[in-house]
Amino acid sequence: MTIKRYGGGQTGAGGQPLPFARATEAAGWLYVSGQVAMEKGEIVPGGIIAQTRKTIENIIAILDEAGYGLEDVVRVGVWLDDPRDFWSFNAVYAEYFSAHPPARACVQSSMMVDCKVEIDCIAYRADRA
Repeated sequence: MTIKRYGGGQTGAGGQPLPFARATEAAGWLYVSGQVAMEKGEIVPGGIIAQTRKTIENIIAILDEAGYGLEDVVRVGVWLDDPRDFWSFNAVYAEYFSAHPPARACVQSSMMVDCKVEIDCIAYRADRA
């Protein structure tokens, strides 16, 4: 089995090296690491709506780079800093995932960076297995 890693060697806030790949592919499965609303090493300004959009756009960019799409996503994990943001988050999430809704877990969690949401996902394509 071949394992392919996407985007190792990126940097986070303050230019700190991040010791993980943005995604790893094996036997048709693509595991996308947790993404936040980061652009050029900084969290984008704005509340949960802006940060959810940017976070999902970051995931879409990784999926696209690896040859996958939102329709290939089979599971999503979501961490929200504040549970009061759930309904606003969910409205934005629905804009992207309503056509092909994956299984999902959503929990409240303290974040490692100053963000409102973190999302990871798993995608699958049989033609890549």
